[in-house]
Amino acid sequence: MTIYSIAPHAPFLPKLADRMLDGTLLGDWDRSQPFWLSDVTVIVPTQRARLGLAEAFRQRGGGLLPDIRTFGGEVEDEEPFLPPFDAPLLPPAASGLERRLVLSRLVGAWANTSEGRAAFSTPPTAGEILSMADSLGELIDDLTTEERTAGDLRAIAAGVESNLGAYWQQTLRFLDIALQFWPEHLRERGRADPAALRSLRLDRQAAAAPLLYGDRPVIAAGSTGSIPATARLLDAIRRLPRGALVLPGFDTTMSEAEHAALLDDANNPHGHPQYGLSKLLRGLGAGIGEVIELEDTPAARTDLVRLALAPTPQTAIWSEQRMSDEALALATSGMSILAARTEDEEARAIALAARAALAARKTVGIVTPDRNLARRIAAELARWDVRVDDAAGAPLYQSAAGRLVREILALATNGCAAVDLMALLRNRAALFGRSRGEIARVADMIELGLLRGQRSSPGPNGIRTLLAANLDGITAFPALRLDPRAGADISGLLDMVEAALAPLQAQLAAPEITAAGLASALLAGFVGVADGADIPGRRELEAWANELDGHGEQGLRFAPRGLDAVLRALMAGFQVRTLETRRTDITIWGQLEGRLQNPDLLILAALNEDKWPEPADPGPWLSRGMRLSAGLEPPERRQGLAAHDFAQALGNGEVLLAFSERIGTSPAIASRLVQRLEAFAGDVCIKALRSRGSRWCVEARALDAVAPVLPATRPAPNPPVEVRPRRLSVTEIETLMRSPYDLYAKHVLGLRPIDALGSPPDARERGTIIHDIFAQFVIDGHDAMAADAIDILNAIARVKFAGLDAISERRDIWLRRFDTAARQFLDWERSRDAEIRRRHAEIDGDWALKLNEPMRITGRADRVDERVDGTLEIVDFKTGTPPNKAAMQNFQVPQLLLEAQMARVGALEGVAPADTAALTYVKVGLGPDAFVPKAFVPPEGHDLMSAADELARRAQTHMEHFLLRQTPMPSRLLPLAGQRFAGAYDHLARVAEWSAMDGTEGDQ
Repeated sequence: MTIYSIAPHAPFLPKLADRMLDGTLLGDWDRSQPFWLSDVTVIVPTQRARLGLAEAFRQRGGGLLPDIRTFGGEVEDEEPFLPPFDAPLLPPAASGLERRLVLSRLVGAWANTSEGRAAFSTPPTAGEILSMADSLGELIDDLTTEERTAGDLRAIAAGVESNLGAYWQQTLRFLDIALQFWPEHLRERGRADPAALRSLRLDRQAAAAPLLYGDRPVIAAGSTGSIPATARLLDAIRRLPRGALVLPGFDTTMSEAEHAALLDDANNPHGHPQYGLSKLLRGLGAGIGEVIELEDTPAARTDLVRLALAPTPQTAIWSEQRMSDEALALATSGMSILAARTEDEEARAIALAARAALAARKTVGIVTPDRNLARRIAAELARWDVRVDDAAGAPLYQSAAGRLVREILALATNGCAAVDLMALLRNRAALFGRSRGEIARVADMIELGLLRGQRSSPGPNGIRTLLAANLDGITAFPALRLDPRAGADISGLLDMVEAALAPLQAQLAAPEITAAGLASALLAGFVGVADGADIPGRRELEAWANELDGHGEQGLRFAPRGLDAVLRALMAGFQVRTLETRRTDITIWGQLEGRLQNPDLLILAALNEDKWPEPADPGPWLSRGMRLSAGLEPPERRQGLAAHDFAQALGNGEVLLAFSERIGTSPAIASRLVQRLEAFAGDVCIKALRSRGSRWCVEARALDAVAPVLPATRPAPNPPVEVRPRRLSVTEIETLMRSPYDLYAKHVLGLRPIDALGSPPDARERGTIIHDIFAQFVIDGHDAMAADAIDILNAIARVKFAGLDAISERRDIWLRRFDTAARQFLDWERSRDAEIRRRHAEIDGDWALKLNEPMRITGRADRVDERVDGTLEIVDFKTGTPPNKAAMQNFQVPQLLLEAQMARVGALEGVAPADTAALTYVKVGLGPDAFVPKAFVPPEGHDLMSAADELARRAQTHMEHFLLRQTPMPSRLLPLAGQRFAGAYDHLARVAEWSAMDGTEGDQ
């Protein structure tokens, strides 16, 4: 019979049903019998298309349905009974996981050879090897599908070896080995590649077609014939007495010259939407004139899309092909372009458009190649209780079960780090056989009692050590003091965590592990942690682990490092699909699932370059030119399929094209397909399309917007005098002068900052530890002039740094660097030894003031040294930058002056009353400024003690004004110039709001 096509603007499946019912596709087949339709066979590409065609016939009241099948979709158990009857039973398919494991062992072995090491800039990790094994499997699929062999690759080396670099020559030698090894492995196991089995089934259908169907009508519809075996089946059906092909969106308006240009590789036509169909037509031995269009009515939309996506040389005559304004308006009626600022906005705007369509009782289809965006859209739709799932499913790695497994893995590999432990315990599926409320209660106690402000050694025993310290009262300032009952609850939960991690810890302790061993350990941990939880993906996770376990030692052996990347690679291809019945009027499809679908509103999402279409990446094993030399299609072929999907989708009556102007933190551009469309349509038309789509962006931004609010004003609380503090530390005197509000928050409200969870030690903490080492040296009475002083300092350092086991490598570096700081410290001490009679370190002070009410100033001086002349020198060791001269002379750094005044009145413990002759800042650390003393500079007209008197007077005045009177306590009266970090209570005072209004941003 004939080859037909259905234009993009005609709904494919309904039009196919119509043309079958009116006899167009059936030739002279007798339709007078009541059950004539049941003798007709229709073959479509997917099960979704099969169901859609059945629904189209139901809506038309066709009585009995035709026999609707899919390409290569017969049940394998029935295949021996298809003609010819002596066809042998096909072998079972090798799973993708088996191939990944087997090939990873091969790639890993090659990577350890001299040629393999030369091919990699750095030794590949286990995760990279598994990913390369997947790429090698895809190349095997390409060779199998396009019916090429290792001999075709050997021909490349023989033909162009002199033009290939060393890397490609090495790669071809490895591929020759791999492509001989893998088929041999399959033969030994009695299995076959799924791609090979698909081709075999298609060829059996082609061979059986004449015998099975005879002269009955057979229609193959919707296939582009991109697989050679599918093209042979289409040819076999076309040659039947009443066989017909119905192509999706073939351009019957092309000239013979244009058709020939699409078949000329020199024109690089592989990314054109008509390339695949043109190649199929040539393979069938048919010409353009033999294709009959089934849609009688032309459409301006189809003309617009075909002209916009024309081959590159044809764009030179676009000016002659421009459509009139009326034609453009007709072509773009029902079309909108949604240009969102971010992916989040894109998902929300799409959800709003879909919800509006559902409210109008329309069906909605959302097509996107981006599975992350699909999940975003589904989450946004859930706002309005519209439950929709991605038809492609969620990757197991990113499912709820997969996330829990990754948290278990992170906890084990990072030595029970604080963040990882709390992430696991805060996961609602982490029940350990208990109630969620009980786990949450104990998790709170662990976080506040053990982890905030504390640092544990690696492993569960490190957490237990912190627990014992808290219970015994050793922990100095815990965020929560625990009682024995809380300790028992925490210990019980830690026991369960440790039991769940035990199999995984055993794997981590081994020098090498296998994928099967890792999966078994992860599953055991998952079962223990998720005991009692109903978590999506549990069944798929168990199936994945059991399949890996069934392959035993087949895969690569690798060191237990970089396991998250290994897990991602091992879980690739495993999907979690919901089994719940969801609504049928809205669906999210991938590009494959969305083919031949025509909902009332079709939304094309993620129309960004490198997403739709995807990059033309030939993979790591063959270059583009090598693929062509081997007879394989270039990577642009996939871009051609994506372009065909785009062109077909634009034929839908109502269509919304969506893309984002930013992906993550990087700028993004619209797909080349959208750019082509906009370039041809022109600015006026595109502005109208974007204006239509911008409605959803505006609504998306407004959805979570809040009503305009006035920024907060500078807070100035005025609590009762009796609740204000009566004792301040020396450092709090500066706080009183700069920001009385902070004292209100700390002492009146009782708020204390909680240390960040799991914060790593930084340079400031290192400086504090060094400061403690030098203080301990003095407290213990060691002599800086002694020959073994440096050894004593290093011994103290080893003790002080011992608490940093969690960062042992960095700790060891700090210890080695400390030797330099210790020598600088001793040089400084020795240079002044003749002037110092006695040294005091970490001296506590308590000064009782005689104001209207008793007040006290307390503090701890870093160093108070008695000089030989009877005066004192007070030293402040700074881990940061010492204050500048202006701050000293303006009484803005009161600490040393107050300590001098306290020393004069005898308020420093163990130090006889005396005047201070020197106030000195010493920077602790490394670098040129380290241990270079910086003297305090008193204001003009003052010596040190008169300045101390003046500072004491000012401090008492501030205390009396803000603490003993009913005076407001404002925030940031005197901001610290150049401060680059937020104060402890700045968020509570909402400083960012009112400081901008006051024009004081530079002070923050």
